Amino acid sequence: MRLALSALFFLAALPASAYPQALTDPMRPPAFDPAGSASVDAASSRLKSTLLSHGRRLAIIDGQTVPLGGRIGDATLVEITPTKVILRRGSETEALLLLPSAEKKPSGRIAPASASQGETAR
Repeated sequence: MRLALSALFFLAALPASAYPQALTDPMRPPAFDPAGSASVDAASSRLKSTLLSHGRRLAIIDGQTVPLGGRIGDATLVEITPTKVILRRGSETEALLLLPSAEKKPSGRIAPASASQGETAR
């Protein structure tokens, strides 16, 4: 009896952090929806990846794999390139970019270092 009472006292004194907690997967994408994204609105869609190979053209939009000509929400996938896809909804089209925040800048040619600049070629 005395042992059970001291064990009960010990367990009551444990901090809340010692109790089991739900574990989350650190590799899970932030917008993961285990139920699926079947009702995704094309206007809020984001392009995650494109796959172009001989005989196959696929895009991954909000976790859904959509083939060329397939549908996402109420839009149809009409074009796939390595960096963007085109969705058509009625007479309107919308482009989804793979890296929408990437800013393209013209690259200047970088001249190779020459031996006349103090470096020796080996």
